[in-house]
Amino acid sequence: MSDPVRPADWLDEIRWDEHGLVPAIAQDAQSGRVLMLAWMDRAALAATAQTGEAVYYSRSRARLWRKGEESGHVQRVREIRTDCDNDVVLLKVEQAGGIACHTGRPACFFRKLVDGRWETVEAVVRPAEEIYGRKG
Repeated sequence: MSDPVRPADWLDEIRWDEHGLVPAIAQDAQSGRVLMLAWMDRAALAATAQTGEAVYYSRSRARLWRKGEESGHVQRVREIRTDCDNDVVLLKVEQAGGIACHTGRPACFFRKLVDGRWETVEAVVRPAEEIYGRKG
């Protein structure tokens, strides 16, 4: 019989960077579309696993950030995965409201390189001013 795994042991397997962070990719659980990339620290990843909703670490605010705390566009986490090196986390999510980006688009990856320049290829679903009451 093997020893039971302590609940925090899985967090020890993550290869945190020198700032104690790991990149986290949010992917639509149904379509497979990549929605966004954010960062997580140990507390964010633990909270995400515990609550079932995405919690990230905001580098600009230097604090935990619950996705949708201002916009209501919560990410319900269906799976948490890690890559082969344990240095990237993948969250398979259901995106509330269909908007993952603070610009009001479904995903943050809305610009495409076309003939040597970045072209916006995805429209705003709802303007940031309506979502946040200010320019996003």
